[in-house]
Amino acid sequence: METAAAKGPVDLDFAGIEAASGRRVGAMAAGLVGSEILKIAAEIRALSAGGMDVCNLTVGDFGPSEFRVPKGLEQAIGEALARGETNYPPSDGMPGLRQAVADFYARSLGLRFPVQSILVTGGARPAIYGAYRAVVDPGDTVVYPVPSWNNSHYCHLAGARGVAVPCGPANRFLPSARDLAGALRGARLLALNSPLNPSGTAFSAEALGEICDLVLEENARRGPGERPLFVLYDQVYWMLTFGSTRHVEPVGLRPAMAPYTIFVDGISKPFAATGLRVGWAAAAPDLISRMSQLLGHVGAWAPRPEQVATAAFLADEAGVAAYRREMSAGLAVRLDALYAGFVRLKSEGHPVEALDPAGAIYLTVRLDLIGRVAPDKTALRTNEDIRLFLLREAGLAAVPFQAFGVPDDTGWFRLSVGAVSPAAIERMLPRLRAALESLRG
Repeated sequence: METAAAKGPVDLDFAGIEAASGRRVGAMAAGLVGSEILKIAAEIRALSAGGMDVCNLTVGDFGPSEFRVPKGLEQAIGEALARGETNYPPSDGMPGLRQAVADFYARSLGLRFPVQSILVTGGARPAIYGAYRAVVDPGDTVVYPVPSWNNSHYCHLAGARGVAVPCGPANRFLPSARDLAGALRGARLLALNSPLNPSGTAFSAEALGEICDLVLEENARRGPGERPLFVLYDQVYWMLTFGSTRHVEPVGLRPAMAPYTIFVDGISKPFAATGLRVGWAAAAPDLISRMSQLLGHVGAWAPRPEQVATAAFLADEAGVAAYRREMSAGLAVRLDALYAGFVRLKSEGHPVEALDPAGAIYLTVRLDLIGRVAPDKTALRTNEDIRLFLLREAGLAAVPFQAFGVPDDTGWFRLSVGAVSPAAIERMLPRLRAALESLRG
C-alpha cells in the first residue's frame, strides 16, 4: 500500500474548526489570555521589518547588539558543549550550579541556603509556575499588587482566586503594608517583585519590613493545622539597581520569614541572558522538593551546558562584579536619557511625567492625553489610542499598564530599554515632542 509520504505532501484541512475551538479544549485553556506584551512586540517587529524607524521600548529583553552576555559565560558554554555536556541534567539542577547559587547568595545577600533549598529551572518562569502549583490549591487566595507582571495569568493556571491590590504613583506603584492589610487574612500566597516590573521602582527596607511583619502576624494567628501564608519574592532584577537604591529582601530584613519565602531569580536579566534559560528558586527544602517533583514531570529544566557554564561564571566574583558595573552603566545611560527627555517635555508644558528610575530596565511614564485629538482627527479616548498615536506619529513603541493588570485608562506606560541604543532614544525624543505639539483639545 502506497504511503502518503510516497505520494508527496498532503495539504491538511483544518477549515471550520476555529469556531468550535472553545469546545475542543479544557476550560482552563479556553479561558487563558495570551501575553499582551508579546502581541504588541510582534506588531512592532512587523513595522520594523517594513522599514519604519521604531524606538522599540516594549519587551523586557536585551538586544545582543546593545548588551552581550558576559564573555566568560559565553566561553564556558562553548567549552561545556565541546566536552559533551549535552545529556539530561538532573531534574533539580546540576549539583555544581545549585552549590554555586547557594554560595553566590551567601556572598552577595548574606543568606546561607543549604543546597537542598536550590532548584534550577529553565528560566525564572517555571520557578514561578512551580511555586504557584506547589502551594496554591484551586480556590485558594493569591494576593498581588497591580501593576505587576503575569500574576493574573498564573492565578488562572492554578485555579486560584486572585486579589489584585491597586497601587499608584504616590507609592511609586509598590504596595504598602496598609494597602495589603485587608487582603491577607486567609490568603495562601502573596506575590511581590522588586525591583518592580513594570515600574522600575524598588521597595525600601522600611516598607518591605512592614509587609513582612503583616505576614508573620497572619501566620502566628493561624492554628497548628492551618497551612501558612507564603511570599513569592521575584527578585530577578535585584542586581540592576541605580543611584542610592539598595535591594532588600524579606529574609534579610526578618529572618523569621525564611520558612515562608520563595525566592525566584535567574541570569536572564542581570547578565542579558534571556535566551539561555537558566533560572532558580530558593526556599525551604520541603517546598523545593515538591516544586522539583512537579517541574520534573514538565521537563522544565535548564539546558545542561548553560547550567555548567553558569556555575563557573557565578564563582568568578571579579567577572560578575565587572559585568554588573558594565551592564548598570549601559542601562543608566538609556534610562537617564529617557527620563531627562520626559522632564524636559514636562518643563515645556506638555502633559507628561516620569518616575526617576531606581532599578530593572524600565522607566514608568505618563502621557496624559485622554481627550486630545490627533492631526487625523482621531480622538484619544483610551491608553490603546495613545499607544497607537505614539507609534504612528513618534515611532515610540510602549506598553500600557493594562498589560500589567491595571484596568483604567490613566495614561501610564512602561518603557523598556534593553534592546535600544542611546542614539535611537535621541532620534525618538524630537519626534515625540512634535507629536505632542500636533495634538488639539
